[in-house]
Amino acid sequence: MALKEQIMEVIGGPHPTAVATLDGKLPAVRFMVLAGFPDMTLVGATMKSSKKVEQLKKNPDTALSIWSGKEFSDPYVEIKAKGKVHEDVATKKKYWNPMFEQYFKTPENPDFVVIVFTAAEITYHGKNMSSMEVWKR
Repeated sequence: MALKEQIMEVIGGPHPTAVATLDGKLPAVRFMVLAGFPDMTLVGATMKSSKKVEQLKKNPDTALSIWSGKEFSDPYVEIKAKGKVHEDVATKKKYWNPMFEQYFKTPENPDFVVIVFTAAEITYHGKNMSSMEVWKR
C-alpha cells in the first residue's frame, strides 16, 4: 500500500488529535477532534475566544499526533503543519458537522471558527512500530 493510503487510514475522518501550538516560547498541547482529508489537510472546529486561536494567529506552526487508540500496536502519525483560522461563513458552512450543533448552534455563530491544518510533513509509524516513513508536501 502506498504511503499516502497508509496515512489516510490513520487520519481519514474524525479522530481525537493531540494539537501543539506555541504559547510564547512554550508548547501548549490539547486534544481536538480533527477530520483528515486526502489533500493532507486536517480540519477542526473551536471557539474564536480559545487560546489556541490566539496562539495560531501569532504563530501558525503546529505539531499534531494521531493514533487510533484501538490497539497498542496500531500505526500512528506525527504531523508538522500550519494552522489557519477561518471565520468566514462560507468556510464554516463547508465544514459544518451536526455534532457541532450542541456547542455552536449554527454555522453563523460568531464564536464558531474552523481551523484548517495543512501538513508540511507527516511521519508514519507502522504497525508495531515496524516501519517509519516520511511524507513531505
